[in-house]
Amino acid sequence: MIGIISAFGAAISWTYACFIWRSQTTKYKSIDINLIKNIIAFLIFLPAFFNISILTNSKSILTLLLSGVVGIGLGDTFYIKSLQIIGTRRTLSIETLSPLLAALSGEIFINENLALRSYVGIAIISTSLFILLRQRTNLVVDNMNPITEHNNFKIYIFPFLSVLFAVSGGLLSRIVFLYSDLSPFQTTEIRLLGAIIFLIIIKNFRINFFLKKLNNNDQKRFLLSIFLGTNLGILLQQIVFKTLPLGIGWTLLSTSPVISLFFANKEEGKITKSIILFTTLLFLGLCLIIL
Repeated sequence: MIGIISAFGAAISWTYACFIWRSQTTKYKSIDINLIKNIIAFLIFLPAFFNISILTNSKSILTLLLSGVVGIGLGDTFYIKSLQIIGTRRTLSIETLSPLLAALSGEIFINENLALRSYVGIAIISTSLFILLRQRTNLVVDNMNPITEHNNFKIYIFPFLSVLFAVSGGLLSRIVFLYSDLSPFQTTEIRLLGAIIFLIIIKNFRINFFLKKLNNNDQKRFLLSIFLGTNLGILLQQIVFKTLPLGIGWTLLSTSPVISLFFANKEEGKITKSIILFTTLLFLGLCLIIL
C-alpha cells in the first residue's frame, strides 16, 4: 500500500513542479535549471549522505551514481527541454510510454514477467498516442514564437529520450534495492550527486546561479518546485522502486498525464473531449499491460 500511495504522491508532486519549471524555461537553459535544482535538492537531503557506509555499499553506490547520471542528469534535462518545446501535457502523455519500456526492461533484466494481455494494451497505447500526437496545437519553441504543429514528429525527440533515460535510471535503482539495504533517502541523495557531477562536467564547471536573478515570488515558486518535484518526487519514486515491481510502479507513476489535464487549460488552451478520451485510453492501455 505504501508503494501505491507513494506513486500517486510522486505523480501529483512532479506534475505541479513541471508547470513551474516550464515557466522558467522561457528565460534559462534546461541544463542550468536541472543543475541548480539538483544542487539545492542535494543540500536539503544532505544529512542522509553522512549515514552511508561507502566501503560496504561501494557497488551499489556506483550503480546509483550511474542511475543519477542517466535518469536525472540526462533524463530530467531532456524532460525540461521537452516542457519548453511541446508543453507539459504532451510531454507527460509521451512519458506514459515509460511503463511499457519499464515492464519490458523488468522482464529482460530482473525477471518481472509481462502478461499476455499486454498485447491488447500495446495496441491501445499505440493508437491513442498516434492520435494525440497528430492533433494540432499551439506550441512554443526556443525563441518563444508560437507555431502550429502539423506532422512534425522531430520535436518529440526530447520526451522520447527522457523516457529512455528515466526508465534506465529507474531500472538501476530497482536493481540496487533488490540487493542492498540502502534507504530511499540515501539512494535519492546518491542519485542526485551523480547527476550533479555529470552536469557540472558537461557545463565545464561553469554554474549559472540564476536563482538570484529571479524576483522574490519566482524564487519561492522555484524553491517549491524543487522540493516537490526533486526532493519529494524522487524520494517517493525511490520508495516505489523499493516496494513495487518496476512495471507496476511506472504504471502508477504514469497517472501524471491525467493529473496534468487539470492544469493544461492555463498553458495550452481548450482541452477537447478527444484529448481527454485518448489520454484516458492510453492510460487504460498501460493498466492492461501491467496490472
